[in-house]
Amino acid sequence: MTETERQRQIITMLETRPFATVRELIDMLSVSPATVRRDIEKLHEAGEARKVFGGVASLTAASRTHALPFAQSSDLAVDAKHAIAAMAEGLCRDGDMVMVAGGSTCHQLGLRLAGRSIGLYTNSMPLAAALGTQGVCQLSVAGGALHREPGILYDPKAPAPDFFASRLFLGAQGVGPEGVMESHPLLPMATRPMLERADDVIVLADSRKLAVRARFLSCPIDRISTLITDDGVQEDDVRILEDAGVTVLVAPRMDDKT
Repeated sequence: MTETERQRQIITMLETRPFATVRELIDMLSVSPATVRRDIEKLHEAGEARKVFGGVASLTAASRTHALPFAQSSDLAVDAKHAIAAMAEGLCRDGDMVMVAGGSTCHQLGLRLAGRSIGLYTNSMPLAAALGTQGVCQLSVAGGALHREPGILYDPKAPAPDFFASRLFLGAQGVGPEGVMESHPLLPMATRPMLERADDVIVLADSRKLAVRARFLSCPIDRISTLITDDGVQEDDVRILEDAGVTVLVAPRMDDKT
C-alpha cells in the first residue's frame, strides 16, 4: 500500500468517526507506529486532518467540541467516574488539606470524602450543597457568582483563596500534550487561583477525555503530577503522558454501558 493510499484510508475512517488512535491505525493499515505517525503528520501539514494527543481527529470534530452542562455530564461514563474517584480517595490521608474543583468526576470524589477528617475547598456549587448537608469534613467554599452551566462559583476580582492544599483534584474536558483543556472560557480563569495554592495537581479524567480537543488551556502539562483514568485508556496515550513526566494511574472499572 502506498503512502497516498494509506492516507486516503485514514481520511475515509475520519468521515465516519471523529477520532482514530495510533493503535487503531496500526491495526487497520498493518504498518509500524513510526509510519502511522508520519502519515498523521503529513495529513496535519496538508490541512486534511488534525494531529491530536494519541492519534488523529477530523477537522469537523475539532471545530465542534462543546462542554456539556454539569447535569448532563454527570450521566456519562458513570462506572469509569466512580472507579477514578475511588482511586483518588485512596491518595487522601486524614488531616490532609485538599482542593476539589468542579466537574462530575471531581464531584464523585468529593462525595467520597464527605465522611473523612480532612479540610476540603471547592468551587463547585453542587458539591458544596451536598457536603453542606452531609459529612464531617471541614468545608471551605469559593465565593462569587454562581455560573450554572459549569456549576461553579467564581469572582474574577477575588484574590487567591486563603487555603493551602497538598493536592488539587482537577477535572478536564480534554487532556492533550499541552495539559488540561476546556471549551468554557471561564474554567481556566476559575482554576488559576487554585493552582496557586496547591502543591500537587491530580487530574481526574475518564479515558474518553484523552480523545477530546478543546480551545482553552486550563492547566499546563508540567503542572500535573498525576492523572487518574480508567482502563479504557490507550497505551500510546499513557506513554506520551509518562514521557511528559506525568504519573498515570489506571482504575479498573465495571462494564459501562453509558
